Amino acid sequence: MEGLQALEMSPERESCLEYRMELIPREISHLRNLTLLYMDSNNLKEIPAEIGTLSNLERLTLSNNSLRSLPPEIGGLGKLRSLHLANNNFTELPAQLCQLRQLTFLDVSDNQISTLPPSIQHLERLETLLLLFNSLEQLPGNVCILRNLRTLWLGYNHLRALPETFGELVHLDWGYNYCSCNFEGNPLVRPPPEVCGGGPGEIRKYFAS
Repeated sequence: MEGLQALEMSPERESCLEYRMELIPREISHLRNLTLLYMDSNNLKEIPAEIGTLSNLERLTLSNNSLRSLPPEIGGLGKLRSLHLANNNFTELPAQLCQLRQLTFLDVSDNQISTLPPSIQHLERLETLLLLFNSLEQLPGNVCILRNLRTLWLGYNHLRALPETFGELVHLDWGYNYCSCNFEGNPLVRPPPEVCGGGPGEIRKYFAS
């Protein structure tokens, strides 16, 4: 089936079979024309290096598995735009993801991530970054270089402060499209929650004063 473009292997999708995969065969490398690959809600503990050969892949969903790491080869998915990794066992954001320069959507919610690599600044096209329900104690200033960000969910981490350059995220919809996922559940002091609720503009004024 080398001409296949979309493959759904997620038990939560009605079109899929009612069992959970524990591994992805290396022969997946034969599916060179795949653009959509759905493998969320399985029992996957690792991803084979051959995933990196799927050079046409645009959307990859691996949420709700038991992943702790990703192969370096995943950084070669040059057309990937949407990556879903929520509810796994990551303790840090895999640095190889920062090679995915076309990425516009990244969901790593509900993991155990405590740090973000400085190279996250290379994800310049990123519009949505979901980090809620992790263990972040600090948000690196490099995130504020991602000027295309419109949605940034930081709720339910351990953040006490935001970077002083946070207000430079001018397209962020905080204060305009408020939801509890934005920042609630953090022990924020700088700036306090009432300032955060006003959006990037108010945060910028807070740090400028």
